[in-house]
Amino acid sequence: MRIATAAYPLDWFEGWAAFEAKMTGWVAEAAGEGADLLVFPEYGAMELASLAGAQVAGDTGGAIAAVSERVGAMDALLAALALRFKVHILGPSAPVEEGGLVVNRARLFAPSGVSDYQDKQIMTRFERDDWGVSGGGPLKLFDTALGKIGVLICYDSEFPLLARALVEAGAEIILVPSCTEALEGYWRVRIGAMARALEGQCVCVMASLVGDRPEVYAVEENTGMGGIFGPPDMGFPPTGVIAEGSLGQAGWTYGEVTLDAIRAVRADGHVLNAAHWAEQGPRVALVTESALA
Repeated sequence: MRIATAAYPLDWFEGWAAFEAKMTGWVAEAAGEGADLLVFPEYGAMELASLAGAQVAGDTGGAIAAVSERVGAMDALLAALALRFKVHILGPSAPVEEGGLVVNRARLFAPSGVSDYQDKQIMTRFERDDWGVSGGGPLKLFDTALGKIGVLICYDSEFPLLARALVEAGAEIILVPSCTEALEGYWRVRIGAMARALEGQCVCVMASLVGDRPEVYAVEENTGMGGIFGPPDMGFPPTGVIAEGSLGQAGWTYGEVTLDAIRAVRADGHVLNAAHWAEQGPRVALVTESALA
């Protein structure tokens, strides 16, 4: 399959038609390049706050409410685009108000018209302390025509047990939509994504927000680029980097991925990280203290 992952800049819209035109243009471009799976970043939907005006978009609670109110319309648009262009799309994640909580939710759309969502599991300090966003529903494994896909939203990729649960459930591709303010944040998520690809002998696809949008709360500054990572082993690049964009440069990054390569390296790679994972448990239990002072 051909995967397109976004370095996505936030815009300011005067009306819904402008957002619809932008999203249609992005999807059409990737589909025109032969992409089967398109990945948008975490909090990419925050640009919808602009539709409520500057005062609301710049306010903590106002921005969340404004975006949450428009998630249904965004989902309908992306579902129609997935059907029209015959592609799978992981839409930009959004803060969604549900049951008295706010969760960070990304939805995966199939060209058949079916969709489902993944909520972020573990919140960053900013999300939990300043923004009041909570961990949402459980991890899901999406069984698609492209293979079995999991989603770890940004910070979630830095926790190996989450990825391991997806791998044990059968995940072959893990999508990592991200929103990182500074360069160190980008590298934390990228290192996490690459480590999860190594441990699970799978492919991890990272999308990023890029550029500045000072008018919108929580996404004022954004650093990153698109990247597609695999295990540095047989059938994959020796660096593990299948494709990467340019830091801060908006646009799609494309990479070719085959399920056969993932399955082959898991079955008979130079190392077998995925299969040997269980050997850690007994050895961790045997840790002893040795005084050398």
